[in-house]
Amino acid sequence: MSFPADAWFRAHPVRRQGLTLVLAGIGAVLFWALGFPLPVLFGPLAACLVASLAGAPLKGVRPLSQGMRTILGVAIGASLTPAVIGLLPQMAASVALVPLYIVVIALIGVPFFRKVYKFDAPTAWYAAMPGGLQDMVMFGQEAGADTRALALIHATRMMIVVTIAPIVLTQGFGVSLDNPIGQPASDIPLHELAIMALAAIGGWALAVRIGLFGAPMLGPLIVAGILTLTDVIHHRPPAEAILAAQFFIGITLGAGYIGVTWHEIRRDVVAAVFFVLMLSAVTLGFTELVILTGLAPPVDAFLAFAPAGQAEMTVLAIVVGADLGYVVVHHLTRVFLVIMGAPVAAHLFKIGKAGRDPKDQ
Repeated sequence: MSFPADAWFRAHPVRRQGLTLVLAGIGAVLFWALGFPLPVLFGPLAACLVASLAGAPLKGVRPLSQGMRTILGVAIGASLTPAVIGLLPQMAASVALVPLYIVVIALIGVPFFRKVYKFDAPTAWYAAMPGGLQDMVMFGQEAGADTRALALIHATRMMIVVTIAPIVLTQGFGVSLDNPIGQPASDIPLHELAIMALAAIGGWALAVRIGLFGAPMLGPLIVAGILTLTDVIHHRPPAEAILAAQFFIGITLGAGYIGVTWHEIRRDVVAAVFFVLMLSAVTLGFTELVILTGLAPPVDAFLAFAPAGQAEMTVLAIVVGADLGYVVVHHLTRVFLVIMGAPVAAHLFKIGKAGRDPKDQ
């Protein structure tokens, strides 16, 4: 599909990024004017999604998007007060369900992608893993998987979960999405703002240097957590910073469909939609188990087992006033287990270049 001034925008990456930011801004303003929930998240998501499907020459703003995740890392770290740390042992029983949760998803997802949609073994394996998009694409590439299919499947999973989760929260659990996301920057001491900025940048750089997974979030989280526990910082990042993080998360999710073709929509995206429906049943089952056993309140349990990224779930946990520490511990456990375990299991089951499934020969 042709887009006005297409050639002019495609001639330079910065123009494409500028177009992406402008469309995202229009989406945010429109959603705010219409009174939609989380307009700064869903406005950019919807605008970039529609523009991507229409063939607009968009381009993601990866450095900025990753930088904004450092804000969420600091927000989580600043929530790790001594009181929250004292509750970690009580989370152990709930966290112990995470490996079972991953196994159940794999047992459902791998046969689904393999038998129903006829993906090759490595693509089916990494498409079913509930890990981060970038990590699953990277591992899939090393295993000889279809990386474009993996990117679309995981982008669709995250987009649908992030879109549906607020509806479940408001209609199913009766919570509102207007919990204060933070104090204005003007209400936070200037020296603490500076320390949080250094924690974000320094934590990210340190995590990258040592090869830590999820470096943009996990590095700042650890540094900010240490600073919180040592009584150096006493506030979360300001509301303006959290809104900026929402804005760029929306862009990232919507722009995940840049260059998508109708063939990819019919196969990869539709397959992901059906997979998310199955994931929803698994999520609700584990949520109910946690609630019935008294391990956590309903909203915390749902957010902890929702199969999206920790950044997206952090935003939702903040806007509904959930226990941020509980939610994040479960998502970090899931991501860690998938990143550490998926390649090892793939090797054991001889999935990938080193051990091709005979059906793929």
